[in-house]
Amino acid sequence: MNDLVAPIALYPDPLLSQVLVAATYPLEVVQAYQWLQGNPGLGGPALTQAAQQQNWDASVQALALFPDVLKRLNDDVAWTTNLGNAFLAQQQDVMDAVQRMRQTAQQAGKLQSTPQQNVATTTGAGQPYIEIEPANPEVIYVPVYDPVWIWGPPVWYPYPHWWWPPRTFLTGGLFFGFGGPIDVGFYFGAGWHGWGGWGWHPGWGNHTVIVNNTFLHRYNFNGGNGTNVRGTTVWAHDAAHRAGVPYANQSLRTQYQGNVRQNMARPSGSPVRTQMQPQGERFGNREVPRNVAPAQNRGVFSGMDHGAAARQQADHGYSSMGAARSSPEPRAAQRSAPAPRPSGGGRPAGGGGHPAGGGRGGR
Repeated sequence: MNDLVAPIALYPDPLLSQVLVAATYPLEVVQAYQWLQGNPGLGGPALTQAAQQQNWDASVQALALFPDVLKRLNDDVAWTTNLGNAFLAQQQDVMDAVQRMRQTAQQAGKLQSTPQQNVATTTGAGQPYIEIEPANPEVIYVPVYDPVWIWGPPVWYPYPHWWWPPRTFLTGGLFFGFGGPIDVGFYFGAGWHGWGGWGWHPGWGNHTVIVNNTFLHRYNFNGGNGTNVRGTTVWAHDAAHRAGVPYANQSLRTQYQGNVRQNMARPSGSPVRTQMQPQGERFGNREVPRNVAPAQNRGVFSGMDHGAAARQQADHGYSSMGAARSSPEPRAAQRSAPAPRPSGGGRPAGGGGHPAGGGRGGR
């Protein structure tokens, strides 16, 4: 579990909790990234308003403000799916793993307060927890770090196929940097009240994610028009936004009424595909263009703590996602038109190169 959460464990708490929630809706994450790519001219309040009109979960809608994060989640969508499945099945274990990785990084001198974020130890339910919060209530910086720099090579599960900057990209070759500043107040205007009022925040003591319904309602995100439009509630997964992506085990399928056989069925009223029609990729019960589906990714989360089994699962490739990767064409047709390799990542916007402390040199 440690390896799985490592790439986001050092994200600020508001963004970390939002990513954990959004990862349970991987198809909508892919759609949001495609949408951003197709609307490069949107920015500021216009971007916020346009995202509000999309039929995604609120956690995905609000990720439109963080294009670099959406790109990373899209670049290895199997890892994203695995993270979401793990969070659904073992929420306490995932949050405990985040704390373990933070404690290890802090003890090694690789996590501390900077001008971009505040790192503090607090107590919840009698246990100490490391919190990471943006230092400026108007601005957030997305951390840039290769997990290998912080914790060394993965032990049980490969890190995602993301682009990592060279060590020389960060000031003095340190372990940790930041992308450019994201002025969240610019997107929301005068009604923005700082990160304490953001839509998602971890409840470390209870191993939950707390949803701020006032935030969702004020900014017209999906889920903000219900009867409980004020105050906070504990987050609960909304299966309606899963869009047919299979759940990882029978318990989750039963809980959320998921069914792999149903997910593989052709949507009612959709045309019958022939071999002469352009091939697309099946992900859940929808189709996405091939140019956003990674050609080399790993299978859906399963037995993360079982060592060899987890590694074998990872080697099966993205096709092991079953219904999430199935296509109505014959197997021969699928093999004849493999998905192109992903374009890879780019440098984070305005790469900050601000060190977060820590010593020099590799692990």
